[in-house]
Parts: sequence; C-alpha cells; structure tokens
Amino acid sequence: MNAPITQDVLTLPRKLPDSGRVNIVGLTRDQLRQALIDAGTPEKQAKMRVGQVWQWVYHWGVRDFAQMSNLAKDYRALLADRFEITLPEIVTRQISSDGTRKYLVRIAGGHEVETVYIPEEGRGTLCVSSQVGCTLTCSFCHTGTQKLVRNLTAGEIVGQLMLARDDLGEWPEPGAPKDETRLVSNIVLMGMGEPLYNFDAVRDAMRVCMDNEGLSLSRRRITLSTSGVVPEIARTAEEIGCQLAVSFHATTDEVRNILVPINKRWNIATLLDALRDYPRLSNSERITFEYVMLAGVNDSDEDAHRLVDLIRGIPAKINLIPFNEWPGAPYKRSSNNRIHAFADIIYKAGYASPIRTPRGEDIMAACGQLKSATERGRKSRAEIAAEAAG
Repeated sequence: MNAPITQDVLTLPRKLPDSGRVNIVGLTRDQLRQALIDAGTPEKQAKMRVGQVWQWVYHWGVRDFAQMSNLAKDYRALLADRFEITLPEIVTRQISSDGTRKYLVRIAGGHEVETVYIPEEGRGTLCVSSQVGCTLTCSFCHTGTQKLVRNLTAGEIVGQLMLARDDLGEWPEPGAPKDETRLVSNIVLMGMGEPLYNFDAVRDAMRVCMDNEGLSLSRRRITLSTSGVVPEIARTAEEIGCQLAVSFHATTDEVRNILVPINKRWNIATLLDALRDYPRLSNSERITFEYVMLAGVNDSDEDAHRLVDLIRGIPAKINLIPFNEWPGAPYKRSSNNRIHAFADIIYKAGYASPIRTPRGEDIMAACGQLKSATERGRKSRAEIAAEAAG
C-alpha cells in the first residue's frame, strides 16, 4: 500500500535584508579568499583560513561561526561580524507516495523555485533549479509557461543541495564512524530554468559542489541539461566538465521549432556539430539525449530511425521520457506500446534507450511539471491552458 502524500509547512527565520554581511555560501575558494583578506585576514593566513571555514561549512554543515572550534575566538567574532552562512528557505515540503520530495524554496526578493529529491536504491538524485521561471517557452513544459523572473545566484544554487541535506539529515556527526552512504549522490540541473543562460553562477556553484574537501560530488555525478545554447556548450566542457544532457525531443527542425523554440536560433545540425566535440573536451563517456514521448507528434518509427541517423558518431544514450501531463497541457503521453516500439528501434541500433519511470507525478514533481506554487496559484486552469495553446 502506498504511503499518503504529505506536505509540511516549515517556518524558518528570515535574515535581515540589509545585514551588510557577505554570504559565504556559493563563493568559490578564490572568492572566499579575497573576501577574507578584505575583512582583515592577513594574506599569508588566507589560504589556511579558507580551508578551515570551507570544511566547517561544506563538510560539517555548520552555520554558526561560534562552533568553528579550530579558529581563535577573536577571529570567529570577526567572521560573525562580516559574514553569514545563509540558505534559501523551505516554504513547503511535499512527499510523494513513491518517496520523492518536492521543496518549494524561497530566495531573496521573495521569489520561489522548486527543488526535487528522488530517492533510488543505493543513490539519490537532487533536481536543482537555476532560474526563477525560464527564458525558454518549450511547449510541452509546465515551467516554460512561467516567464523568467531572474537568474539564481551561485549561493542559491548550492543552497538547494545544502537544504536538502539538512532535511535528509545527511551531514556527518563529529566523532561518529565514517559513513560513505550518500543520500544525495547525484545532482541534475534539470529544474526550473535553462542553466546555460546563467552560466557563471552555475559554473561557480558546481565548482563548490565538486570540491573534494566539502560537498565532494564527482563531476561524473553532476548532469547539466540544456535545450541547446550552442555557444556555451564548449565552455561547459572546459570550465565545468560535468555530464551533459540535451533536451532534444524531435528529429526535424519543423517539429523541434515548435517543441523547443530555441531551435529557431540554433537548429538541429548546428547543435549536433557542437555536441560532437563535448565528450573529448570534457572527458565524458557520452551525452544523454532526452526525448519526451508525445503521442502523434514525435513518436513514430520514422522518428526513431531519424534519431539514430542524426546522432550517429556521438557516444550517447537516449532517455525516453513519458510525457508528464499538467493542467491545460496541449499534448498527450504516447502509449506504452508505442514507447517500447520506439525504444526497441534505438536499442537495436546500438544505443541504450532507457524509459524513465515517472516520479512524483502525484505532487507535480515529475520532469517538465515544476512551477513555483505561488505563480501556479495566481492563474486559473483556463488561463494556463490558454497560455499553453498560445
């Protein structure tokens, strides 16, 4: 018997908006070093101090400078006067019958984004947002019906991982036996927004997450999903080096122009040219092509054969995603038989073609369903349907 859906409303203290203190969360090592020097740390001590503060914040999850016991009391006082360790606020937490957790997260300015934790056997994946709303208007995606409000900062991106670890109780206990189990073992930048339209903040956030002395997530356990911002793909390989997923979803420009309108700027041929170099530049094994299955739109045998021809020569796997419907959505999910027939053609051509199991559908946490609750609540079902049709 499935567990019931639960929802908690968590009230967390707000920080003073004009505290004048610098938030440490999201600063790279170089940025933190400079901030400590600017606050009065002697340059000769700065590297050591960065290492100490970094470990307290990102390994132990400490938020109070007074607890940083290997620092002198007067230095702790200086840190408390000039800095803070502040995360976004969890407004609500919903837990699906399948164990998926969806957090509505409030960031500076009162804006909200959604973050999703997906538990699996032996691992757990956190789906992180990079923008409030989205720059793009992909016609099958609920998030795309919410206009872009602003980019998230590096601290707001890293903060999503940290607040999930808070909620899951994953920070190590001092003195306890070392436990290598990771509840959040993977990050996917597949939440709200197009990560490559917020490149600098995403890059800095991922550098913090990948640092071995803190959150310590391997670059192979981080996947960035893009709709195809071609100029930033090589930069992603060189400056982040994470795994890459591409929201592909169509095998002709005519159809992709409708499903993923960024295709009008960088068409399929241009996108594929940029992708061919990615595995070599980033030392990645392969690229993931995400393909949402829409009944009568992109799910024919001809589409499957075209897809195989298009990606030939690119180390790849194809993630087939059953369409996750939302109120007013202009599409329907392909039938199971059609999805399996499509997958079989790809598999026989030599590519892995896993069919993603929808997770968190009962709390609107599945792929393509994320949208801040306040934005969703402002619109009637008819208004959402009208937007989607337009």
